[in-house]
Amino acid sequence: MSVDVILPCLDEAEALPWVLGRLPQGFRAIVVDNGSADGSAEIASSLGAVVVAEPRRGFGAACAQGLRTATTDVVCFCDCDATLDPQQLPLVAGPVLHGDADLVLGRRRPVTQGIWPLPVRLANRELARRVRRRTGIRVRDLGPMRAARRTDLLALDLTDQRCGYALEMLVRAADAGWRVREADVDYRPRIGRSKVTGTPRGYWQAVRDMRKVLAR
Repeated sequence: MSVDVILPCLDEAEALPWVLGRLPQGFRAIVVDNGSADGSAEIASSLGAVVVAEPRRGFGAACAQGLRTATTDVVCFCDCDATLDPQQLPLVAGPVLHGDADLVLGRRRPVTQGIWPLPVRLANRELARRVRRRTGIRVRDLGPMRAARRTDLLALDLTDQRCGYALEMLVRAADAGWRVREADVDYRPRIGRSKVTGTPRGYWQAVRDMRKVLAR
């Protein structure tokens, strides 16, 4: 059974060869170029990925475009910066493929000290606590590696165009009565420069986006 892997991409030329080279057999890469200026789209295409463009800037906009492009029953999402190892995608997709879960989140476990900044880790923990209070679902991480059925995701009618997309997916899935599980995955040093949590502006923007989702 094949699985499409949606990879939002903004200037990830350095990481793409490693990421695409680690995809397991049966997992097809859909790289959604979100306005890269470093040749990411051309590199991804040369490495065999399906490449689509999403001119509207934002993590959610890129994920939504990838979801519209995907054709497989089960789809995965994964960051394109090498912090997550595509070789571990079967750990996340497996429970959905076998009918044991409707949404599986990859719980990030750092492979070495110092790669997950303390403010980001604390914010993630606080958001997970608020999600438990809002939905009753006990999650420990809101990580970007995840898997679900494509038609079910489309039916959620997600609207967030920015960093709140992943949180909106979880909240709406919980409201719809989905079975949500976590699977431990490695969290590695990224390749290249962070566009979100690596800068103060990006970090606070992500927090604001997610707070808006919970407020709704």
